[in-house]
Amino acid sequence: MAQRNRFPIPLPILVLLVAAAATIGYTALAPSATAATHPEPRAGVSAETLQPPARYASNPQIAQVYAEVAKIPQIVDGLYCNCHCAEHSGHYSLLSCFESDHGARCDICLGSAHLAYTLALQGATLDEIRLAIDNQFG
Repeated sequence: MAQRNRFPIPLPILVLLVAAAATIGYTALAPSATAATHPEPRAGVSAETLQPPARYASNPQIAQVYAEVAKIPQIVDGLYCNCHCAEHSGHYSLLSCFESDHGARCDICLGSAHLAYTLALQGATLDEIRLAIDNQFG
């Protein structure tokens, strides 16, 4: 005796509906993507505590970003680092990443800092730079 299909919906359609419901459920439970909380730049911040670009002479691209950060420390100090080092390493801002080798080992730090420098040269405000970094790396 042939078994009767207990579901009134054809199996391929049922599979698609279950997959869609699972996706919707996962999306509803996933944390929402919100803009990062950027720190306020500290008064009197300077490039004095940064690693010197010459330290990275064997990698000119990294040395270049360290040099760029040294030119705009007050801007970089007002940026949240989207590698979340504030949480796992106690960093105050993206500038903190370049006070050590951390920035040299992290593509998010390097990319964010280079984007900040490029936008600053174009005359972007700190808020515009924050938004661009959040859109690309957040």
